[in-house]
Amino acid sequence: MSHFLGEFDCKLDAKGRMMIPSSLKKQLPKIEQEGLVINRGFEKHLVCYTKKEWDKIVDELSKLNPYEKRTREFIRYFTRGATELTLDSANRVLLPKILLEYADIQADVVISCQLNRIEIWAKDVYETQMDNEPKNFAKLAEEVMGHAGRRTDD
Repeated sequence: MSHFLGEFDCKLDAKGRMMIPSSLKKQLPKIEQEGLVINRGFEKHLVCYTKKEWDKIVDELSKLNPYEKRTREFIRYFTRGATELTLDSANRVLLPKILLEYADIQADVVISCQLNRIEIWAKDVYETQMDNEPKNFAKLAEEVMGHAGRRTDD
């Protein structure tokens, strides 16, 4: 599994194309052959996966019970707008207009690498999100990670 690293400021051109920063492209050595998939994030941002990683997610979704209404709703909303991206000769990807509208992305964007996915945010929305960091980040870390690796049968 690929884990991505970095945060990048980018600009969209008038057609909605975004250049993939060279240091991020180095982390995606098979991007031309495998491709990328982009869709809506849970907050007002976009999420980009390698095609291989997206296929793992779709495999998990296909195991859910389609006879349950909440499951169907979740799958519809989660996959809404999902689009395969291809890199052009100038190392740009064309971001779908419907997804740009969803995330309120105009021109200035931040690419934020998050383990196995790449988040794409409107720069002002991202900065607001990051300005709301908890006052006690150590407490959040303890709550989220404090039990990681601890045996449950103790």
